[in-house]
Amino acid sequence: MLDKIFTWWSGWTVNTLFDVKRRSDFIGEDDYGNRYFEDRKPSYEGRHRRYVLYKGLAEPSKVPADWHGWLHYTYDEPPTKAPLARKSFETDHTPNLTGTIYAYRPKGSLVNGGQRREADSDYEAWSPDA
Repeated sequence: MLDKIFTWWSGWTVNTLFDVKRRSDFIGEDDYGNRYFEDRKPSYEGRHRRYVLYKGLAEPSKVPADWHGWLHYTYDEPPTKAPLARKSFETDHTPNLTGTIYAYRPKGSLVNGGQRREADSDYEAWSPDA
């Protein structure tokens, strides 16, 4: 409970939740548990501000493309009312895993021992004696 009071990086604080719920309407939730809100009154620019409350770590790459478009006013209707049509070649959204234990580490990376096989086009340093 203390992390919800004092830390914002583990999701949201109690004050943030109170403020967003006080002046915003709940719009929807994505497959990752992130919740989306929109202000009831327009802001100074005349638009209704839009918010996301992340489930867990506040990581923007956890927002799927359709919700990202709605948050940035690319789409007027949220994905709950007008979902994006998926193409046959599209894959499911995955968050950025860089910096986690699930990050991609190719063969030869330092984490995997730094050993890679030689290639024909490996670099050879120039020597003035040659």
